[in-house]
Amino acid sequence: MKAAHFFRDRFFMVLFQLLAMLLLALFLRSAGNSWGTVAVVAAGWAVFLAASLLLRFLAERRHLNRLLKLAEGLKERYLIAEVMDKPVRAEEEVYFRLLGMAEKSMLEQVSAARRERREYREYIEQWVHEIKTPLTALKLLCDNNKSEFTRTMRAELEKLNHFAEQALYFARSEAVEKDYLIRETLLSDIIHQAVADNRQLLISGGIQVSLTDCGQVVFTDEKWVCFMLNQVIGNAVKYAGPNPAITFRALAREEGTVLEVHDNGIGIPANDLPRVFDKGFTGENGRNLKSSTGIGLYLCRRLCDKLGIGLNAASDENGTTISFFFRKNHFCRVQD
Repeated sequence: MKAAHFFRDRFFMVLFQLLAMLLLALFLRSAGNSWGTVAVVAAGWAVFLAASLLLRFLAERRHLNRLLKLAEGLKERYLIAEVMDKPVRAEEEVYFRLLGMAEKSMLEQVSAARRERREYREYIEQWVHEIKTPLTALKLLCDNNKSEFTRTMRAELEKLNHFAEQALYFARSEAVEKDYLIRETLLSDIIHQAVADNRQLLISGGIQVSLTDCGQVVFTDEKWVCFMLNQVIGNAVKYAGPNPAITFRALAREEGTVLEVHDNGIGIPANDLPRVFDKGFTGENGRNLKSSTGIGLYLCRRLCDKLGIGLNAASDENGTTISFFFRKNHFCRVQD
């Protein structure tokens, strides 16, 4: 609280005190008191008034600063009424009751919003599980009746499956800690699974896949990393150039392991590169192809942040490289 604001709010009170002081001075003078006596009384009154205002200002500023620090330390600041001291003055009692009413209303709205979000997430998860049944059946039909038509349909079914997975992981991304299992995993196993999940897309796009030094062991959740690789592979297929190829390469670093996924596609414009992980950002290429949602890489960033995985994107005329950095921790074994 600023001193200027405090004294401005008490302007009329100070003005009333000055008028009262003037009236008292006139009364004392009319009663035959000397000007010296009047001056002493007025000076004493003024000193008492200034001291009381100063002490009141210091006390209120200390009280309000304590409340501000208390609020700053709260994660959910609408609960400030729960940790405040009970008011002493009558006007503070009114404000305290107003805060309590506001807190109750806010808690009701927050609870309702959380309940709706939980129900929506549960519905999305149920819907994805239900939609996977006919998708799996259609994939089996395509595998049992191989032809050019069914191969094309198989590729489109893989796209549908990716969109369903995207919806599922988006719904679960707020609570990754409830659905992950960190364990020792070979990068090559995760990569092979991701390639198998996209095999028809890769075959139909004529994309060559190669692995270099991917025998590194990392501690992570295989399912979530596989999902992120699916998003990267899907983008590589979508924005492929002539003679398309995807290269997976693992690099050992002192702090951990870097997995680079490089494609030789059309690349990402330099002005779009800083925003590729933003939610809903499609960029110039996405607008040209009209098939981008701007969700895939956003989800990768969100999941990497939850799992403690570093994520970076680089692009030039030779294609795009997405890098995943798996940090070492005290659970890691020392590799021979």
